[in-house]
Amino acid sequence: MDKLIPVTQPYLPPLEEFVPYLEAIWDSKTVTNGGQFHARLERELCEYLGVEFLSLFSNGTLALITALQAMKITGEVITTPFSFVATTHALHWNGIRPVFADIDPVTMNLDPKKIEAAITPQTTAILPVHVYGSPCEVEEIERIADTYGLRVLYDAAHAFGVRKHGRSVLEFGDMSVLSFHGTKIFNTFEGGAIISRDAKTKRRIDHLKNFGFVDEVTVVAPGINGKMNEVQAAFGLLQLQHMEKIQAERSRVDERYREALAGVDGLVLPTTPDGCTRNHSYFPVRITRDFPIGRDALYDELRARNIAARRYFYPLISEFPTYRGLPSAGRSNLPVASEIAEQVLCLPIYPALTPADQDRIIDLVMTFARQQQYAS
Repeated sequence: MDKLIPVTQPYLPPLEEFVPYLEAIWDSKTVTNGGQFHARLERELCEYLGVEFLSLFSNGTLALITALQAMKITGEVITTPFSFVATTHALHWNGIRPVFADIDPVTMNLDPKKIEAAITPQTTAILPVHVYGSPCEVEEIERIADTYGLRVLYDAAHAFGVRKHGRSVLEFGDMSVLSFHGTKIFNTFEGGAIISRDAKTKRRIDHLKNFGFVDEVTVVAPGINGKMNEVQAAFGLLQLQHMEKIQAERSRVDERYREALAGVDGLVLPTTPDGCTRNHSYFPVRITRDFPIGRDALYDELRARNIAARRYFYPLISEFPTYRGLPSAGRSNLPVASEIAEQVLCLPIYPALTPADQDRIIDLVMTFARQQQYAS
């Protein structure tokens, strides 16, 4: 059987490069609680991402939960059903009612027109997602938020390093949350961060992620344990040194797919909005009715040959038992998201994907694409 090709794979620098960091941690005897590598990673990420205030977390989900706490969000929050479940789970854990709005058929992000239509007197905030690293319509979302007095928290788990018209997408909204999970283009094994707008807000976030402690005897809030440890932070510092290579290799894979699959009937390739950069975090294609076989059939064919493509995001969050009883969760309210969830297939993309392995994937997709030609 052919070797397994995963849908993604973390970039792992040479082990010998990591050893000096581990030795420094062992020598310092500080393994967590804001050690030297934690402080360095916060500074270097701010510089790399073009932001001023960043708080590291042990994972992105805790960062989302804490961001909502820091913003004191209550009531109803408008969000997308087309995301990883952590987006909506963070609302649930804070006792906030999610309200699902439909997505744009091209960007697959929240449709601003649907956001505005979903606002009620109970709405307090909007939680959009930069899906696959493609920026939301941030200016229009900002206009809506200003008009109705709403807060905006961006789930930017996919959007590391993404810019729009030369500006980091992390600068928009009241806060943005990043994920540094092993599946992301920048990873710290597990990890995440909150990008905030001022020093006062960062201090509150840093208290909340450490049980609410200000000092040894002072607790100012019911915080949690969301701190990133020194091993994670050290690995992140090492990852940053390789980001140029990581991005170049992902771009190579992306360009090869586009070259090989362009113009295939029934395949819709990902697009980049005008003025935006793309970080090549995913390569989602849509399998429409014009393709000779359905999305699930192609998924099964790839899986049968050890190619671990993912139907990402399927099913919609709104279809899971926890959320499907919500009035906004019905398919009639989410026709675009429902259709795209049944079409989308993420093809493998990561720096170590070899041209030969990528050709295996492309050749299989093209084998089924040609069936239509033979039939006609």
